[in-house]
Amino acid sequence: MLPILCLALCGLLTGTRADPGALLRLGMDVMNHEVQSAMDESHILEKMAAEAGKKRPGMKPIKGITDLKVKDVLLPVITLSFMPGVGISQCVSTGMTITGKREPSWVGTWRSIVVPEHHSHQPGFCGMRRPGLPMFKSEGCEVILVSVKTNLPSNMLPKVVNKFLDSTLHKVLPGLMCPAIDAVLVYVNKKWANLNTPMPVGQVGTIKYVLSSTPTTTASYIQVDLSPVVQQKEGSTIKLPDAREDLKVPEGYAEGSSQLLLSATFLTAELTLLQKSFDVKIRDMKIGELPPQTTETLASFIPKVAEAYPKPKPLMTQIKINKHPKVTMKTGKSLLHLHGTLEMLAARRRSKAPVSLFLLEVHFNLKIQYSVHGDRLHMATSLDRLLSLTRKSSKMGSFKEQELTGFITNYLQEAYIPVVNDVLQVGLPLPDFLGMNYNRAELDIVENALVLNLKLE
Repeated sequence: MLPILCLALCGLLTGTRADPGALLRLGMDVMNHEVQSAMDESHILEKMAAEAGKKRPGMKPIKGITDLKVKDVLLPVITLSFMPGVGISQCVSTGMTITGKREPSWVGTWRSIVVPEHHSHQPGFCGMRRPGLPMFKSEGCEVILVSVKTNLPSNMLPKVVNKFLDSTLHKVLPGLMCPAIDAVLVYVNKKWANLNTPMPVGQVGTIKYVLSSTPTTTASYIQVDLSPVVQQKEGSTIKLPDAREDLKVPEGYAEGSSQLLLSATFLTAELTLLQKSFDVKIRDMKIGELPPQTTETLASFIPKVAEAYPKPKPLMTQIKINKHPKVTMKTGKSLLHLHGTLEMLAARRRSKAPVSLFLLEVHFNLKIQYSVHGDRLHMATSLDRLLSLTRKSSKMGSFKEQELTGFITNYLQEAYIPVVNDVLQVGLPLPDFLGMNYNRAELDIVENALVLNLKLE
């Protein structure tokens, strides 16, 4: 006996299509894993076997045979195939032993054999449980009885077996097997329930992943476009910059594998949440391998500082980021662009306010190295280049700011980058779907996107 359960999986979303900030491509590896896990977690076959032993309306007794029971349900063999434009066809083949007593005492059994011969694909549809979440439904379930073997005496065949098949199995099995697939989908749907739940980014805001369009199915995968909502603590939403190109998974990944793409524009919006945390005041006199941070050190670049401060005074530096951070990506390399001001001040005694020496406008890039820990994307940075250095104001008179390039470059690397990396330790939340474990994901930087090649345990 072979029950074949065929269903279509997809997600419906009302509204117009938007440029996704993230893209999820679900291949056969993830779908197979989740359906098999759901089958195991739901214990549906054990429940089905228990249910089969109960008397049901329309089940006619077979003369001379009593105490029909279902036992020894074989482990299912699950076969999935993508149906372009529809969803997924799932076929589950299994077998079972049906036992009964022949009055007065002889025990006979019908033993099933699993022989996968043909599959049936039925179109289906899906709905939504709440806005922004997919819901998977089944449609067009068909149960095909492939073969039956029995150890009944030959004088009872074929009359009794044919009656058993016609009056019992053909009528009862669809009612037992088809609801099984719905029970499995309940478990699969639960694993999407937290997809668009807002997830905190430290104390500064939240990120929520929402479907931007109806998931699409090709012959190789299901694609889910996501429009993340990046919201500041006070409630205002950070708009994602317009994407210049469609987000696409590059070629070269194994057939049937799954990927998550995070666009550079989305990462830019996420880091905008942290922008205020990048503003710092640094008062330390001793920083890494730098010379002592005093007016005496600065005077070697700007002689007028020595005139103003014949006795060395501690330096204080204030850095402010006055434009939104921007992430750019090219194959193998990702940069964080920061525009802001750097002000050097001389400290004074007796709690007096420090005196500004000069204010510079700066633009510099940081190299980004990505990693995943738990359900968070982490970044670590190092200085790439100081791109521009312009004097905005100065109480030390005019000077050639370019002569400060080496000094400022070293200062940013030793004093400021550790501050940025400390801020980034908060991590950026990844979408919560199907209980995905990201720790095994392989990361690739491609044009305008970060790719997480998802690996199952």
